Amino acid sequence: MSGSGRRVLVVAHTGRHDAREAATTLLMQLTAAGVGVRLLDEEAALLFDGRPTDPPPEEIVAAGPESAAGCELVVVIGGDGTILRGAELARPAAVPLLGVNLGHVGFLAEAEFADLDHTVDCIVHRRWQVEQRLTVEAVVLSDGSVVHRCWALNEASVEKASRQRILEVVVEVDGRPLSRWGGDGMVCATPTGSTAYAFSAGGPVVWPEVAALLVVPLSAHALFARPMVVSPRSTVAVELIADSAGSGVLWCDGRRTYELPPGARVEVRAADQPVLLARLHQAPFTDRLVRKFGLPVTGWRGRAR
Repeated sequence: MSGSGRRVLVVAHTGRHDAREAATTLLMQLTAAGVGVRLLDEEAALLFDGRPTDPPPEEIVAAGPESAAGCELVVVIGGDGTILRGAELARPAAVPLLGVNLGHVGFLAEAEFADLDHTVDCIVHRRWQVEQRLTVEAVVLSDGSVVHRCWALNEASVEKASRQRILEVVVEVDGRPLSRWGGDGMVCATPTGSTAYAFSAGGPVVWPEVAALLVVPLSAHALFARPMVVSPRSTVAVELIADSAGSGVLWCDGRRTYELPPGARVEVRAADQPVLLARLHQAPFTDRLVRKFGLPVTGWRGRAR
């Protein structure tokens, strides 16, 4: 163990050379500064192309709910998909997650690959602030019994399992039926997920500090099929029509999936446990939105001083 007793879990996109390079740099610089590095056993050999490192990682552990226990941070090197994988490890241990972006948009990332030295300096000197992000819990019921549970940082989506069929569902909010839709399914997203799948489906962008849930139909064949924003205390339920020809599947963050039995009911609500994000910069979300999407702001003058 490092002399300071400090350690961080590093998770990286092992299929990318730049991610392996960044992980190697991170390992060497943090270890030299007295911060121990923990790696996942499934990644350790791949990260360094099978070569031993000098210095070696402090710990190598199996991927699971205890992977980040005792760590100060989970540092993820990759795009949003890799960061979502890191969130699965950080959330059970209530450890902040710090994303280093190697993807295209990277809304969940806080740092960029080009600023890795600055990121390391912030980690070494504990210059970060923690931001809580709402997560959702999805519960699947069949014949009145709970058959599956999962959670998501971005969204839980009920989607058709077959491209050739539409999915017939009835959507309920707070115990009351809202509408019946036939289409590709429905997304229930968090504010964090408003710039992910829900955004692609035509949903609104919601600032992260807004406490709300988004309900976004997917290609619905209905007169009323608009994106909706509901209370964070609401429960959104999606019931599959039992005699419908289409079958459904539940996706959580596009990573964890569960085949829905005929007539299944999926209830989505805010979860008790958030994901903690480590923030190095205090820039407003507006600036992040402009930077990530490359939005044109030429001509803006601002308030006269």
